[in-house]
Amino acid sequence: MSKDIHKTAIVSSKAEIDEDVYIGPFCIIGEEVVIRRGTKLISNVIVEGDTEIGKDCVIHPFATIGVAPQDLKYKNEETGVKIGNKNIIREYVSIHRASVGGDGFTEIGDSNFLMAYVHIAHDCKIGNSVIMANAATLAGHVHVEDYAVIGGLVAVHQFTRIGAYAMVGGFSGIGQDIPPYTMASGARAKLYGLNAIGLKRHGFSDEAINSLKKAYKILFREKRTLKDALKKIKSDLPETPEIKHLIEFIEKNKRGICR
Repeated sequence: MSKDIHKTAIVSSKAEIDEDVYIGPFCIIGEEVVIRRGTKLISNVIVEGDTEIGKDCVIHPFATIGVAPQDLKYKNEETGVKIGNKNIIREYVSIHRASVGGDGFTEIGDSNFLMAYVHIAHDCKIGNSVIMANAATLAGHVHVEDYAVIGGLVAVHQFTRIGAYAMVGGFSGIGQDIPPYTMASGARAKLYGLNAIGLKRHGFSDEAINSLKKAYKILFREKRTLKDALKKIKSDLPETPEIKHLIEFIEKNKRGICR
């Protein structure tokens, strides 16, 4: 048990807390919780249920992690939350444990930045280096891939996916999958081109960006069906890792692709 626990914190004797974890004033830690080394809970943080938090995370006041999902079907079944390393979780963020409709865990990867009032519902899967701005809200079973950026006050419909390196503008409503590498915005979100500046900032080569631009044009500007557009991309463009991922993402869609 870590010795760096404030005297006003309530920490279950059954919780697994690494030696150099900091738990600040008025935090409440349940008996099934695991917190790894270097993580700091600044104050007034509640962590309960089968929840594991990785190394070197910083969790700000009034965040709640691992509480029961907002799902009327949930009847206190054994589900949990898994959070990776080096995440920044700001004030009033809520991360709910899974329901019984998924694989049992809500999961968050490494190096994510979740700004104030972000909500991550049951069974969501968040990759690595994702940025979610203030009050961005994910309904249940949403998947967000690595390096996606979600603007403030965005609402994402359940079972929707947001692809890698995509950028979603603030005040948007997301009801269909946002393809990787693209930009989307709007009350009923529409695509607004490739996230070219973001890709350059992340070190994508000019060749990779140009190939993605060609793929985007085929998919969304040539008035083709998705099936026909994918067929043309496969025949006309080199199978770079980016093109391969874009094709696989679109082929796996269930809610439809934002156009």
